[in-house]
Amino acid sequence: MERVALKNALLVNEDHVWEGDLLIEGDRISQIGGTATAPTEIDVEGAWVIPGMIDDQVHFREPGFETKACIHTESRAAIAGGVTSYMEMPNCDPQTVTYEAVADKKRRAAKDSLANYAFYLGATNDNVETIKRVNPKDVCGVKVFMGASTGNMLVDNEETLHQIFQHSPVLIATHCEHTPTILENERLAQEKYGDDIPPIEFVNIRSREACLKSSSLAVELANEHDARLHILHLTTADEMNLFQEGDVSNKKITAEVCVHHLHFNDSWYASKGTDIKCNPCIKTRADQLALIQAVISDRIDVIATDHAPHTSAEKASPFFDAPSGMPLVQHALLSLIEHVRLGEIPIETVVKKTSHAPAELFNVAERGYLREGYFADIAVIDPKQHTTVNDEPIHAKCGWSPFRDVTFQSRVTHTFVNGKLVFSDGIVDGDSRGMPLAFDR
Repeated sequence: MERVALKNALLVNEDHVWEGDLLIEGDRISQIGGTATAPTEIDVEGAWVIPGMIDDQVHFREPGFETKACIHTESRAAIAGGVTSYMEMPNCDPQTVTYEAVADKKRRAAKDSLANYAFYLGATNDNVETIKRVNPKDVCGVKVFMGASTGNMLVDNEETLHQIFQHSPVLIATHCEHTPTILENERLAQEKYGDDIPPIEFVNIRSREACLKSSSLAVELANEHDARLHILHLTTADEMNLFQEGDVSNKKITAEVCVHHLHFNDSWYASKGTDIKCNPCIKTRADQLALIQAVISDRIDVIATDHAPHTSAEKASPFFDAPSGMPLVQHALLSLIEHVRLGEIPIETVVKKTSHAPAELFNVAERGYLREGYFADIAVIDPKQHTTVNDEPIHAKCGWSPFRDVTFQSRVTHTFVNGKLVFSDGIVDGDSRGMPLAFDR
């Protein structure tokens, strides 16, 4: 059994930061704090040692869109960024709306994923019976697109929504935007600008009204049916009033924000253009500040990425035609450390929202914390080093980042997945493989 000691660390876990060593034996953490010795010792003096990020929302595009991304390349990018586990979305081809499709993804991940993995079952207007029969240990949750999406994955039938919220045996994760409102806003924008719609107009097209109307409906359905609801990638100050402050373990309705909505605001559209086009869209500075405050006050429970890559050629299209989404897993934690550096979000809160909370919310077994006996999924982040995105390999298959031209004032130096060192000083162990996430349900 291999033994590795991380020496002189700043250990960050469960609202505390303290100096000490951490010992890994095999695939588990065997000692936290104090002095540890092992045949392999890594001095990480002054660096934060944290539980690896559990990203509850990624799009790795496989199967069907491998020209954009695949499980191997995107999980490679994930571990280079300290993301040790992910939960992947169903809007691929074929869509993950059957047990067979879930099983196919699990087989692909077992063969190719460098990080640990789980998959959502997607909802449609006609697979309610499949959702009712879900084994809670087989999927991380049921994903409902209550907004525009791929193919028939927009669930807009009122009775179907009631059935899903009444009968889903697992957490319901929703994308909330009101499609009729968006379509009307698109029509008005095209009347005004023709085909040359400026990027900043996207804030009005995918408007706060569209978000709030859909999010409010989801909360109403969850309250009516006493359902377990998790609303993804929130973007507006208005929506924060839908959620309660408090610990995630005491809530049935929870909220997520994504790293790009914390990092960017509408002032970036002039320089970034289609690079930061996403759904729901990046909104105003006031919304950005409200989201940061909601993270601190525990209205927002989880921080994720919504990693959704497209090729550079696709993103080079005129703004209205360019697809929405961007690659984010490689730099997600580094972008959050910028908020720590600026005094906006404590490092303990970053760890809480990226590791502890998703583990609690999804009942992930033996991960998400630095605890003796837990799997050794660990990221080491050095706040004394920096990362210039332009100078680094982009591990996502698309080969670009919305953070190009950005220098982060920290660096992911090491990532361990199940006790194995899979990323060290820029080098990825491409032969390593993750494990399926287990759920205590």
